[in-house]
Amino acid sequence: MTGAGAADAMRPRTILQIVCHDLGRYLGCYGIPTVRTPALDRLAAEGVRFTRSFCTSPGCSPSRAALATGRYPHSNGCMGLAHAQFGWELAREERHIASRLREAGYHTALFGLQHVTYHLEWLGFDEIRPERTADQVAANLARFLQERRCDQPLYLEVNFFEPHRPYDFGGVAPDAERGITLPPYLPDTEASRAEIAGLQGAVHKADRGVGEILAALEAAGRAQQALVLFTTDHGLAMPRSKGTLLDAGIEAALIVRWPGVTPPGLIREELVSNVDVVPTYLEAIGAPLPENLQGRSFLALLRGEASPARDAVFAEKTYHEHYDPQRCIRTHRHKLIQRFEASNRAYLPTDIMRGAAYPAMIAELAEERSLLELYDLEQDPLERRNLAAEPESAAILNDLGRRLRDWMRETDDPLLRGPVASPFAARSLEQLEQFGTA
Repeated sequence: MTGAGAADAMRPRTILQIVCHDLGRYLGCYGIPTVRTPALDRLAAEGVRFTRSFCTSPGCSPSRAALATGRYPHSNGCMGLAHAQFGWELAREERHIASRLREAGYHTALFGLQHVTYHLEWLGFDEIRPERTADQVAANLARFLQERRCDQPLYLEVNFFEPHRPYDFGGVAPDAERGITLPPYLPDTEASRAEIAGLQGAVHKADRGVGEILAALEAAGRAQQALVLFTTDHGLAMPRSKGTLLDAGIEAALIVRWPGVTPPGLIREELVSNVDVVPTYLEAIGAPLPENLQGRSFLALLRGEASPARDAVFAEKTYHEHYDPQRCIRTHRHKLIQRFEASNRAYLPTDIMRGAAYPAMIAELAEERSLLELYDLEQDPLERRNLAAEPESAAILNDLGRRLRDWMRETDDPLLRGPVASPFAARSLEQLEQFGTA
């Protein structure tokens, strides 16, 4: 077989992407012994697990927007939450991976939530099935595969709500059957342990949903020609994690299985970013890579090959529920965070502030943060000792600062032109103009 026929034969017949909320790397296969995740542990054993995978933002919508477009949040327009009154969403001219794969001949279907736009018709899905709980989403996808007995390539995007707070969403019970693994940045209190038990129950439910979906893929005869990618939007919904550019906030599980391509049980330690996923899909199907993509394909890493690796990943926060602009560069050893407004870590996403662990950490979180934070991740993995003002770190600070500035310039970051107003502010100004006109 040669030419177009050979290229088509090598393309994945199914691309299945499963994304969880607020998971970080809290899975058995990432060394958490007390959480029950047999389906994802098996997926990792059958495919590739990345140990240094990161998202582009510690907030839900911006991270998912980068995952969907291969472009950073400040480039694709989604710099804050895409729900309720916040008003952020993908810019109209941006292309979601669903539209690119539909153009390439894939039938595209979304199962569960989406969190990047108020205009679902812009995304490029042939059909959308918006069930909420993991078991409902999995059952619906299984029915879809039973009903759709055809050879057309499929792009199936699954977005679970779990394990977003509240952890008892859908009636989930806490799970401490194997004990509790407390993240090292949380205080060891009964309140923290109770929260982690709730988290473990929600993660276990998400894992069951993954298992049901993978079983349905097998039953439909599609598993052996399927590229399955599992990831999450950002770190755990805990203080010093979600909503911050600390590693705990931007770390993301990344597991990929593609039979015949990914060596079973392969572990990759290279730096990768979720902005790299779209280029990887496009290379996998033999499609050209658009010039405006800002990520890079890691297909060679999936194959077990040596490949020029990233020496850094970049992440950002502009808005979550309030304006908190900051950017960071993260290498294998060092992290530099540049802040653009005075703030502290006490102002966290509301779901975290309502949690039981938060009150015990307010004094620590309320400490003033400097505009620059530099960390040695080998010596200080919890990022507690800021080296930015230490003379012996001047060369590292200068190098990382230059690279961060150059990245912001290359990607036309609007922060370089001054403060960024939110869509909510624009609507408020419009309302103000209406007073006295009636």
